[in-house]
Amino acid sequence: MRFLDNDEADDPILSVVNLVDLFLVIVGILMVLIVKNPLNPFSSESVIVIENPGKADMRMRIKDGDELTEYQASGEIGEGEGSKAGVAYRLKDGRMIYVPETESAP
Repeated sequence: MRFLDNDEADDPILSVVNLVDLFLVIVGILMVLIVKNPLNPFSSESVIVIENPGKADMRMRIKDGDELTEYQASGEIGEGEGSKAGVAYRLKDGRMIYVPETESAP
């Protein structure tokens, strides 16, 4: 009659309770990961995330409040049209001074 005293060990509902506990732990971990994500939709911070910096497949995501903008590098070197507008100098105290370039008369 000793085997009749051990009914709780063979109860299949106990395995289901253990699975429910496991899923609760997994859900808790996922919620922590969502809160710690810098691109969390619930935070109102301004965040810039750069993936693969300096490489051809670099990606940059900018979150400013509710707006999320993504930029993808094309891997090509940029080229622009323009002219020299002036010179910038850095002082010893860290300040920057911009000196516009003046056109000389011919």
